[in-house]
Amino acid sequence: MGIASLDLLCAGLLLPLLVCAVPTEEPSSGDVVASGTPGYCQRCCDSEDPLTPADEAVLSASPSALPYLLPEVRPYINITILKGDKGDRGLLGTPGKLGREGPRGERGPQGTKGAKGQAGSPGAPCQTRFSAFSVGRKTALHSSEGFQPLLFDTVFVNPDGHFDLTAGHFVAPLRGLYFFSLNVHSWNFKETYVHVVHNEEAAVILYAQPSDRSIMQSQSVMLALAPGDRVWVRLFKRERENAVYSDDVDTYITFSGHLIKPEDD
Repeated sequence: MGIASLDLLCAGLLLPLLVCAVPTEEPSSGDVVASGTPGYCQRCCDSEDPLTPADEAVLSASPSALPYLLPEVRPYINITILKGDKGDRGLLGTPGKLGREGPRGERGPQGTKGAKGQAGSPGAPCQTRFSAFSVGRKTALHSSEGFQPLLFDTVFVNPDGHFDLTAGHFVAPLRGLYFFSLNVHSWNFKETYVHVVHNEEAAVILYAQPSDRSIMQSQSVMLALAPGDRVWVRLFKRERENAVYSDDVDTYITFSGHLIKPEDD
């Protein structure tokens, strides 16, 4: 009887503990939010109605009511402190090597025609680049007390008038190289003694010894002349009896010359 009474007394003391819903596991953050009253036990006899606005205000006002929600820590680094201030501009470096030339572009459209320019100043007059002559004599000539210029009475070529028939002289128009040739006919039993003269100096001689037969003789020479230089033919004086032959029918005496090369070419 005493033992039965003791059992009933223990059962009565343990019943309230069994009825009280003590959680055996720690709720997660999602479970706390869903339960509506985080951190509190709910008895089986309590109402299942949601919390009143007053209860929600109390819970929100006390942060200690949420022991399992920790604030999120987000570190912040000030980049400007690490980079530092912008420095001064440095010195200009040496220029690099030129790159390869690119391909040539396409031809652009043709532009409009420009205005006509002003006329230029007149140029220098054309300089004569040619000179030539060829003359002949149809009259015989005998030596005298002095030198005699050999005059000519027949003109074969004298296009620019560089040969003066009156004086029997060729006058060089340009500085350069000239070629001259002289042909005469000797007289029987007399010497033939003729000079080709450059200005007043004998350049070459045409000579033939006395003979019982007259023959043709020739001489040629190349001379470097300056403008105004004269080239002519003279018969030697009488101290050496000499003569050249010709007649009115045929031309036995000829004198010719031409410019080979101007000096400025």
